[in-house]
Amino acid sequence: MNKFNNLPKALVLLFVFMSTNVLAADPVLSNEFISSETANTFESLQSQSDASNENQLGSYQQNSRQGRLLPGENDISTLLPVSEDGLPPPFGSNIFAGGFETERLDGLNEDYLIAAGDKVSIKLWGAVSISEVLTVDSQGNIFITNIGPVTVKDVKASNLNQVVTQKIRATYKDSVQIYVNLLTSTPVSVFITGNIVRPGQYAGLASDSLLYFLKRAGGIDPERGSYRDVKVLRNNKLIHQIDLYDFMVRGFLPTFNFKDKDVILVSKQRASVVVAGSVRYPFRFELKESSAIGNEVINYARPLAKVSHVGVIGDRATGPFSRYMSFSEFEGFILSDGDKLFFNDDLRAQVIDIQVSGSYLGPSYFAVKKNTRLHDLLANIPIEQYQTNFSNVYIQRKSVALKQKEMIDDSLNRLERSIFTAPASSDGEARIRAEEARMVLEFTKRARLVQPLGKVIVSDSDKVANVLLETGDVVFIPPKTDLIHIGGEVLMPQAVVFNNEALITDYIAWAGGFSERADHEQIMVIRQNGMVKMNATGNLMAGDQILVLPKVDAKIMQSVKDVTQIIYQIAVAANAIN
Repeated sequence: MNKFNNLPKALVLLFVFMSTNVLAADPVLSNEFISSETANTFESLQSQSDASNENQLGSYQQNSRQGRLLPGENDISTLLPVSEDGLPPPFGSNIFAGGFETERLDGLNEDYLIAAGDKVSIKLWGAVSISEVLTVDSQGNIFITNIGPVTVKDVKASNLNQVVTQKIRATYKDSVQIYVNLLTSTPVSVFITGNIVRPGQYAGLASDSLLYFLKRAGGIDPERGSYRDVKVLRNNKLIHQIDLYDFMVRGFLPTFNFKDKDVILVSKQRASVVVAGSVRYPFRFELKESSAIGNEVINYARPLAKVSHVGVIGDRATGPFSRYMSFSEFEGFILSDGDKLFFNDDLRAQVIDIQVSGSYLGPSYFAVKKNTRLHDLLANIPIEQYQTNFSNVYIQRKSVALKQKEMIDDSLNRLERSIFTAPASSDGEARIRAEEARMVLEFTKRARLVQPLGKVIVSDSDKVANVLLETGDVVFIPPKTDLIHIGGEVLMPQAVVFNNEALITDYIAWAGGFSERADHEQIMVIRQNGMVKMNATGNLMAGDQILVLPKVDAKIMQSVKDVTQIIYQIAVAANAIN
């Protein structure tokens, strides 16, 4: 059964549960009930939003003389990084952050080319027994006893056994078994120069990777060096030109063997653009040419799926330039050196998330259209009539909780300032003020831990206000209960069965009576709908919460009024006494 369809057709003013959290005495009523039927579909709302955003698109050029915007221009420069000191690092700069140069291999990979100085182990057994370690001489040969010289220079390590065995078989046929192994390779000396952190001459194995040598030299200079143009020269001729973006994005890195006196040249940094905003890779990206289209940067920066617009600021031949465009338009936009990009999700969500808590049937989360009101939601929530107190619905709202927290913190700050700036006319008064300050600090420290609930009162006298919902709202539908909760400054805080004839003092007596710190004249009653009444008279209602506030001794606390006010705020905002 859906009891909410039988609610009175009335609209109660929205009452926000902030500092006082009390309903107005004369709520304004309306005879109009908002139907649960929605007038527009999500698709139409989305198209309206798209049209609205498209109307706001535009570009402008800043006035180079005045620095002011022309009529109708949109200033997006505040969204983009503008400080040279605050620029993000180049894409790929972390490639040299690890200590991989200490994790080198032995260099004896199958593609290694034999060079002078390498050592080769030869073992023959059978008709002849030979075991020796030979060194490749300057002519590229090894000399085997009773066999003679065997040319192995520039032979791949994987082919060494075949080449040597073939030579030995020319002398010894099938009566000899042969085993050949490359033991060590000769180190090479490589020069590293250009835009590198520590240019110089570095030793390594011929099979060591380009990254190994760059790391030995401290890595590419992140402010001046290019990650897209690293050259390897041999005898003053270019033999390899490497784009490290291919390695960082696709894992491609050419494999080759270095030779003695090879040169690694890191070129100057090319044209680059800065990327910020809703992207997975917020870095500085080098362009292959002096300009590039937006789609090239998109492939590297990988914007999040929610991105709808891109802002671009930079310089052109006509002067400072800035433009804000849709994502699809940016894909074909021409970028230049120094451009700063901001990827933004500038389409407002047309669906909001609402949570339902308390006594109800069905799911606890709802995705509803923007501009949905409370009655529209309640009309679609089934309940059990005899277990739900549907007339005491209230909302917990994040924005209200933040405001409550802000107000409490402001009150605590004023209290601390008043205590620490109060003058003292004598030594005795100064000691009293010091003790008071200590107690106030202890109080404010604990009070700042309070997390307000952010209650919004939307019901009173069986009427529920048809308020506009916000994303993140928690709609609480209280269950029916036969209990009264007593807390605060009582001896035994507890829940007591509701008695229609009992007064507030009776319930306090059943909770053991007042504690020594209780303020007998300051008793707060909190209804199930969130309404707060101070020193309420008359009968209570099942589900009410009684809070006895503490009394601040005026003899030791000159700021008793301020402390009392803060206690009230905390009790109202969090339904608790700190």
